[in-house]
Amino acid sequence: MGNHILAYDLGTGGVKASVFDESGKSLAECFVAYDTRYPQGGYHEQDPQDWWNAVAASTRRLLQNPSLDGGDILCIAVSGHSLGVVPVGKDGELLSHNIPIWSDSRAVKQAQGFFSRIAPDEWYLTTGSGFPPALYSIFKLMWMKEHLPEMYAKTARFIGTKDYINYRLTGKLCTDPSYASGSGVYDLKAWGYRQEYIENSGVAAEKLPEIVPSTALLGRILPEVARDLGLGENIQVACGGVDNACMALGAGCVADGMAYTSLGSSAWIAVSGGEPIVDVRYKPYVFTHCIPGMFVSSAAIFSAGSSFRWLRDTVCRDLLSEKEPYDAMTRLAAQSPLGANRLIFNPSLAGGSSLDKSPQIKGGFIGLQLGHTQSDLIRAVMEGICLNLRIALDVMAGYITLSEEMLLVGGGGKSRFWRGLFADTYNKTILETNVGQDAGSFGAAAVAAVGVGLWKDFDLVPRLHVTKSRVEPVKENSARYTTLLRLFKRIAEVQAEIGEMIEQTDWE
Repeated sequence: MGNHILAYDLGTGGVKASVFDESGKSLAECFVAYDTRYPQGGYHEQDPQDWWNAVAASTRRLLQNPSLDGGDILCIAVSGHSLGVVPVGKDGELLSHNIPIWSDSRAVKQAQGFFSRIAPDEWYLTTGSGFPPALYSIFKLMWMKEHLPEMYAKTARFIGTKDYINYRLTGKLCTDPSYASGSGVYDLKAWGYRQEYIENSGVAAEKLPEIVPSTALLGRILPEVARDLGLGENIQVACGGVDNACMALGAGCVADGMAYTSLGSSAWIAVSGGEPIVDVRYKPYVFTHCIPGMFVSSAAIFSAGSSFRWLRDTVCRDLLSEKEPYDAMTRLAAQSPLGANRLIFNPSLAGGSSLDKSPQIKGGFIGLQLGHTQSDLIRAVMEGICLNLRIALDVMAGYITLSEEMLLVGGGGKSRFWRGLFADTYNKTILETNVGQDAGSFGAAAVAAVGVGLWKDFDLVPRLHVTKSRVEPVKENSARYTTLLRLFKRIAEVQAEIGEMIEQTDWE
């Protein structure tokens, strides 16, 4: 057996499988997409079987690389998108193929019922749960108990997204502190479930998974799974972590005040620290870090890359035949001037975060005229995402002094045009490093490396970052985006009010 690490970054849009050597160098990677279904308003569902199929497919594709051998893998770890509630039966059966993912907001009434018994601000300050409450796992479980009582009764454990992959790999049902901290019943300072909140939810405590450290080894991969995937049978599986924590780790945020921007399906600005950043005004959301005793505090928008993907699949269908449709889109965006010819786009296609006046805010183009082109629409979407994240940046800067340089990771970070837009809207130097899009999988790999004993601790992670490019802000552009930001904020306030009206209107 060798000393390679196999890491999976289970994201909203698909899974990235990566192999790293013991020094942290990326040897190979593979991405396999899966779909999200939207059967009705507020419902955002995925099938856990699709996650597993993507994990299996990406693993097999990786091992087609002649330089890789399944027998060289020493350990596996998974980073997974948050707030998952996968029901596993007493016999180990997956009990539903329609799982509400993190952005699913159906459980509004359940959250309201909970807060008739528990003070909302006290709950937030205890849990750091700064997303709209209905998104958190406990309220989804309350919804399932009410609307799917038979399935709820049959469920032995409700586990997270990455925990389901761990279960398929090892047969173990458990989670780690970083994932549990998104349950809505986790006490950040106590580093464990808060029994008072569980009791008030009405959800049986035994249905929540046991919490073990992120670096804990769950055991060896199941022999039949190893054979199916082409892996060795002695591979250990570490518990891993939630995507926010793994990405923070992979981005090198291992000390107080270190920050990064993640640009993926959703997007956020995150800061690591020994204390959670909680404030009832803007409600930064907090997950515990994969590093014991640390936290990752963030402000987010819910539909960044997914808004861009929506644009690709609707407005830019003519570009789908291109080898790289997103590259074709950014080339067109570059043909439109700053401000997209007075066109503004709000990317709240998945609802609002704590930064918004209402979680019911709807996305949309404002200022659309007959003269606008496809290039204008593309640029407006990209600028809208940047401006929305600038709001998040300003919120986090109100709590902690941020560097004049900002690391950009995630899928959008590979685009020079994107990095230029962020430099100008943030008025900061944007850094690209060798980690790039691999921050989530690199963080998971670091968890595995420490768990299996390849690395003593996480201090090596920042030293493995090598700067590939620096994009400086253009002073004149930054000034113009500051003006546009004021307009963007005002439009967002009105859109939030309209979103409330839409939800309160009887459409039948």
